[in-house]
Amino acid sequence: MTMTGTTRSAKVAATRELILAAAERLFAEHGVNSVSNRQVGEAAGQGNTTAVSYHFGTKADLVRAIVRKHSGRVEVLRRELVEEVAGSTDVRAWMACLVVPPARHLAELGSPTWYGRFGAQITTDPVYRRIMAEESLGSPSLVRAAEGLGRCLPDLPAEVRAERRDMARVLMTHMLAERERALADGEPTSRATWEDAAAGLTDALVGLWLAPASG
Repeated sequence: MTMTGTTRSAKVAATRELILAAAERLFAEHGVNSVSNRQVGEAAGQGNTTAVSYHFGTKADLVRAIVRKHSGRVEVLRRELVEEVAGSTDVRAWMACLVVPPARHLAELGSPTWYGRFGAQITTDPVYRRIMAEESLGSPSLVRAAEGLGRCLPDLPAEVRAERRDMARVLMTHMLAERERALADGEPTSRATWEDAAAGLTDALVGLWLAPASG
């Protein structure tokens, strides 16, 4: 590649990162459907009103790109934990594999962060929620963690498992988002660090899964 080509590629990559960062922040703060591609471009310092469409295509493509920007690092962190607990029959150990990696990723990003609130926002829309699900299902470590947890859980009716799976997903998504919001706003939090917050959330989710089922 020529020097000119290298310079252009670097410029394109930098522009894409600016757009991704601006979109993630705006989507987190206002919701995906309340923000236009033009607003994202302006926030990213792009004079061309079609910059977002040029670099990413549709808004759904932009959402997917944001998810992929973070999912690689979360996958690495989760794979490390899964390897550590392989063969365990401890519910909490496997639950930590689901909770701790995204919390550690947010801690690594510093403050303020927006990915926690972004995740909460996209769960309210069927199209964007499906994108997140599609990207998650492709995570080998997530599949292993879910299978490990499933092997340790008590024998529950299928409908109860499905219900608690939904409860766990909502609780994890919104607790991470709420802590992120509090940190961004300078408000006090119940736990001092992301690691502590992940521990508390893990405890709560273990209790949820091990609670007796009535009826």
